[in-house]
Amino acid sequence: MSEFEKGNFAKLVSIVGLLIHIHTANATDYTVGDSSGWAFKVAGWEKGKPFKTGDTLVFKYGVGHHNVVVVDKASYDSCSVPAGAPTYSSGNDKLTLKKGPNYFICGITGHCQAGMKIAAIAA
Repeated sequence: MSEFEKGNFAKLVSIVGLLIHIHTANATDYTVGDSSGWAFKVAGWEKGKPFKTGDTLVFKYGVGHHNVVVVDKASYDSCSVPAGAPTYSSGNDKLTLKKGPNYFICGITGHCQAGMKIAAIAA
């Protein structure tokens, strides 16, 4: 690699690093359900929110009362927990949004059907 190419490569790496830093600095934390937290009838809370890739959803709930399961659209629609789905149960779960649709349900029997599910679309 020539000195010119090395210099351009170094500049490119610096620019990419800066862009990653700027993107992370602009990420927003959202508490799911706002003051009510991750609770029954939270479905729809996500509507109209300008989610971006890298934003964080914070799921607050009583430990042992609920959980958060990351699912696909079919599982979201049917309120079913697929085998091996990532499941969180700390009561203060912080999940980073990926680009596109992100689906979350409560995996405790009957809770998703009672409205404990959201579909957050990140730009």
